Order: sequence, then C-alpha cells, then structure tokens
Amino acid sequence: MSNEKLEIVPELRFPEFSGNWKERKLENVGNFKSGIGFTESEQGGKSGIPFFKVSDMNLESNQKVMIVANNYVNDEQISRLNYKPINKQSIIFAKVGAAVFLERKRIANNFLIDNNMMAFTPNENIGFIRQWFDTIKLSKYAKVGALPSYNASDLKTIKINLPPLLEQQKIADCLSSLDKLITTQTKKLDNLKTHKKGLMQQLFPAEGKTTPKCRFPEFTGEWEKTKLGEKEISDFIKDRVALNQLDIKTYISTENLLPNYSGIKIATKLPPSGSFIQFKKKDILISNIRPYLKKVWQATINGNSSNDVIVIRAKTKVIDSFLVCILKNDNFIDYVMKNAKGTKMPRGDLSSIKKYSLFYPKKREQKKIADCLTSLDELITTQTHKIDNLKTHKKGLMQQLFPVIN
Repeated sequence: MSNEKLEIVPELRFPEFSGNWKERKLENVGNFKSGIGFTESEQGGKSGIPFFKVSDMNLESNQKVMIVANNYVNDEQISRLNYKPINKQSIIFAKVGAAVFLERKRIANNFLIDNNMMAFTPNENIGFIRQWFDTIKLSKYAKVGALPSYNASDLKTIKINLPPLLEQQKIADCLSSLDKLITTQTKKLDNLKTHKKGLMQQLFPAEGKTTPKCRFPEFTGEWEKTKLGEKEISDFIKDRVALNQLDIKTYISTENLLPNYSGIKIATKLPPSGSFIQFKKKDILISNIRPYLKKVWQATINGNSSNDVIVIRAKTKVIDSFLVCILKNDNFIDYVMKNAKGTKMPRGDLSSIKKYSLFYPKKREQKKIADCLTSLDELITTQTHKIDNLKTHKKGLMQQLFPVIN
C-alpha cells in the first residue's frame, strides 16, 4: 500500500501558487464561543455594546445576511458578568434553524450575541472562511429535530482544506468582487420593482377613488367597479384531465411556480395520482398555498396544473394582460392573506378571492396600462436572469477554487 499523501489542490488555481493545501478541523482553525443571556432590564438604551438577538436574524435564509442590533448593553453589565464581547471578525450561527452569517461591514466594533447563537472567530482569512462555508452543506452537521440545531462540538469536527494566507486572500478577493457585482445588480432589480410598485399606485385608483391619480391624456371618464369573480370579468377554470395526460414540461404545481412574480421553472417530477386542471395560454395561475410567496404567473403555454393552483381566465370586460397586472400586485396578495385559512401553511379562501374588488376602464386604456407595466416586467425579468447567471457563475467558480473534501 502506498504511503503517499493524497494531493489536495483545487481544479482552478492562480498561477503564482503551488503546493498542497492542508486539511484541518475547524477547532484548529479558530475558536467557538456561545452567546450570553441578558434580561430585558439589562438591555436597552442607545449606547454601549451592540447586542444581537436571534430574532434580529433572517432564519429563512442560509445566505450571508445583514442584521441590525436593536439592543445595547452597557459596560457595567458586561463587566459584572465577566463576558468578553465577540470579535467583529467572526461568523455567527443560530443554534436552531438555519445558520446565518453576520455581515461585518455593518459592525464597526465588537458586539454581543444572545444564548441562542454562537460565534466562530477564525485565525485564518475571514473572507476565505466565509466563502468556504458556502461550499458545504451545513445541514449535514445539524442535529435532526423539528428544526435543525447546531452546537460547537459538532461544528468543530468539520474538515476544511486551507492554502497559505496569501492564496486565501486572493480567493476571497476574487469571490468578494463577484458578491459586490451581485449586490449592485440586486439593488438595480429592487429599484425596478420599487419603481413598478409606485407606478401601479399611480395608474390604478386609490382606495375611495374611481379614477387613477396618473392617467394617459387621451383617456377620461370613471372606471367601473366590480368583483374578480363576476362572470364578465373572469372565469375560475375547473376543466380536468387525467394523470396520463400530464407532460412534465407543461405541468405546473406550487413547487415550480417561482416566488415574487418570477415565473416558473420546469417541474422535476409528476404526481403519482389524481386529476388536474387544464389551463390555456394567457390564463393566470396563482399558488394557493402560502400566498405571501407571490407565486403568480401568466401562462405562455397550454398545460395542466395541480389542484393547489388557482387558474383564472379573463372574460369579456377585461383583457388578460390588464387582469394579470391586477393580480401580480401586492394589494391583491395582502387581501388574499388577510382572508387566508391556516397559520403554518396558509391557503387562500376561494370564495373571498372571488369577492376581491377591482376597477377597470375601457379596453383601450387597459391595453395602454398593461403595455406600460409589461415593459417594466420584461426589464425585471431580464435583470433577474442576469443575477441568476452571476450566481450560477459564482457557484461554478467556487467548485473549482476549493478542493473537494472526500
């Protein structure tokens, strides 16, 4: 048997570096430290050491997120407890739920964390370590329960491959520049969405009004008020097909409708049984599970959907492109959520959805409004694809810049 050590090198490497990377455990790369509990009376004020609670963190994301401290603890309390604040060059984990990394650019000084969190302070390049964490499935090291939980004893055993500090910095700088580009493009996307939301508030009548604040000059007159479920406004489709008529390329469920009005992705599997709704091109599909995810899509194909998807077809009084503007709208989503049933996985109530109040003008004005908002949607879609491509590029680059751990 050969005594040669396994070569640990990445697939892609900057030309000035050579030699093996070293495999180590996290316990040999830095220090873990648990948070500390403070009573409500010990917190407060607007000065002292920033104190982060787990409630300040976005536990629905497994990405690096920014959190803002709403509490401070004064030096006297810290001294009394003989607790040393967390170094700002640290990575923070929620002990239950998902791991969340603290963005150090928002932290000017050292800080405190509550006892539902722990900190890892590396003695290697922190930018490199942060990026490396994105390459592993942290859930593999969690204790299984209602929610995954993490503790230092499990995380300490995770193996990491490390190059020299200069190479760590080079990799961190490369990936950080991509992160900055993604952040910049994401801000552009957010600005487009904000602009569209503001424009819609101008182009549709405000509460208590029958005409919009901003109107194309060639149009006058009152808008008509009606309900979504009126027979001349829309039809809630119930046409059925059997399982053997499904095609995975045209099957839509709540799983492959994308959130935030972002369209669809191709389904990965078909259901094992049941009957399904038959939709047509230009119908509007709405996920009726967790409506707050804003899964609304206007079909560009004929196909079939699961029974957890509401299919709406525009009728004689409104054009489809105008109706979809009304339904791809936070006002509509807020209304659906207000009347939804269930808490853990809320579902929209079909009878109340049909009662949703809306206004509509003549069809020529509907088309003008729809064309205006559709052009914005196309910009938003293009920008979304740009960001997705950048993220895909970064993911592929990381797979090449970090050696695979067997």
